[in-house]
Amino acid sequence: MNKQQPYRIRTLQEYHKILDISSPQHPMVSVIDLSEITPYQSEESIKVVFDFYMISLKKVDAGKVHYGYGQQKYDFSNGILFFIAPNQVFSFKADQDFKSSGMMLLIHPDFLWGSALSKTIRKYEFFSYAVHEALFVSEKEEAILNGFIANIEHEYHSHIDRFSDSIIISQIESLLNYADRFYTRQFLTRKISGSRLLDQLEKILDDYFEKEDVMDKGLPTVPYVAGLLNCSPNYLSGVLKILTGRNTQQHIHEKVIEKAKEKLSTTTLTVSEIAFELGFEYPQSFSKLFKSKTKLSPVEFRASFN
Repeated sequence: MNKQQPYRIRTLQEYHKILDISSPQHPMVSVIDLSEITPYQSEESIKVVFDFYMISLKKVDAGKVHYGYGQQKYDFSNGILFFIAPNQVFSFKADQDFKSSGMMLLIHPDFLWGSALSKTIRKYEFFSYAVHEALFVSEKEEAILNGFIANIEHEYHSHIDRFSDSIIISQIESLLNYADRFYTRQFLTRKISGSRLLDQLEKILDDYFEKEDVMDKGLPTVPYVAGLLNCSPNYLSGVLKILTGRNTQQHIHEKVIEKAKEKLSTTTLTVSEIAFELGFEYPQSFSKLFKSKTKLSPVEFRASFN
């Protein structure tokens, strides 16, 4: 494998060959027992890109392994569930003592073609979470998820008929829906760390709008804020929705309105000057956002103080 550029793995057959295991029974869906494979061992991370979905329910039994998307890395020893979508850069490295157990489910997008799930699978935001935002599952939850994976494996090992694909897809969708439920549970049971994340977000936004280069940099973006908080944009929005009912973009807008109200009520700056100071390229965009949030135009809001 090329250690500099990501190595693209296009088919399930190719991935099975790399793992040195028998060919998949189904060309588009495969379940792999992680205890039966020997991972590539290297002191440097190996980067890969899959052309298919990967859902991994894994436990590290010995040694260490580091996984990551891009610059993110995570070292874990508990049972976790994580998701990778096609075209995401995924990196890993393992030491010589590394051993793992669990199951890996591979799904080629072409298998979902024509089904309702092909249009909705991207709604599951955890496909965009970084590995260190993986789902930690209880034994009971793990048993439920393993049940769906076992059903999928049983179905494609059985006699294939006209019902097989729809049955497998329904099992995949049920697995994803349960994972969605378990992620929400994880957010709820981690409210303390979530509250810290919210406090950090508030400080980041306050500091951002206090800097003199806001006019040049423009409004803060969700990826920018998430990067400073060392989490993925979708994960950050998921945590914030559970804590406050608002996503990251809405929090940014609320901070913009807060700063705008401050300037409108305590300074003599024009609406255009305030818009530029807050990072808006066009004053009209600022006025439109302000009115959508307050039901008043900036001029009307200022007038209410006179």
